[in-house]
Amino acid sequence: MRHILEAIQSLTSSGGSATAVSADFEALTLPESYRAVTLQKEETDMFAGLDSRDKDPRKSLHVQDVPVPELGPGEALVAVMASSVNYNTVWSSIFEPIPTFHFLERYGRLSPLAERHDLPYHVIGSDLAGVVLRTGPGVNAWRPGDEVVAHCLSVELESSDGHNDTMLDPEQRIWGFETNFGGLAEIALVKSNQLMPKPDHLSWEEAAAPGLVNSTAYRQLVSRNGAGMKQGDNVLIWGASGGLGSYATQFALAGGANPICVVSSPQKADICRAMG
Repeated sequence: MRHILEAIQSLTSSGGSATAVSADFEALTLPESYRAVTLQKEETDMFAGLDSRDKDPRKSLHVQDVPVPELGPGEALVAVMASSVNYNTVWSSIFEPIPTFHFLERYGRLSPLAERHDLPYHVIGSDLAGVVLRTGPGVNAWRPGDEVVAHCLSVELESSDGHNDTMLDPEQRIWGFETNFGGLAEIALVKSNQLMPKPDHLSWEEAAAPGLVNSTAYRQLVSRNGAGMKQGDNVLIWGASGGLGSYATQFALAGGANPICVVSSPQKADICRAMG
């Protein structure tokens, strides 16, 4: 992976043409394996009998080398420059409400391509900022060398139910939680329709942090498939100082609505007030 990191550091700051950068990244040799944060299927009962608060993710999470997955149609391999931890990562690490391997088994029965995800290990993580390394057949909007962020919604889009609203796709899943090859790794496998351009003004870490929570808050409040929030609306935001809630608060403020913030401590109330 060192040569890939060096290429990212040099080529993305070189000011060369997009075509030249893409060709250089296309020429990079991919490793046979990469480091990833994983859960092990054989350990799903390790916390049996313990209360949630007593389950220690330091015992269930492992850093190991795993093979680079096969790239399929409509997919991309991304070199991960930064990722982040969300509640689904926490749930995964303590095998609650059910072990995520149940999701992988179900997904693996969908098709021979999906069967790749049903493995004895699970690479978790539902956020990333990074650089495209390879694209599969049918991918035209992205090419190697593109700096991207990924949102977490993985959909098949074979059913018309999801064509107007992807959340209604009967085969929609959260990437890195209900699918394998997530973002807490050196390389991630995503569907190309998860990708968005990385904002130039953000660092890798800043770009990786908001994907899941920001996208969720936007859909719930702003999008045409959500609440359609408008000026003057009163918006009740439960847990307003957390990841999802803080973005919801900022969307409400930016849209001229009145955020009514519910939090559990004076310190968290101060966080809300600091947002305006």
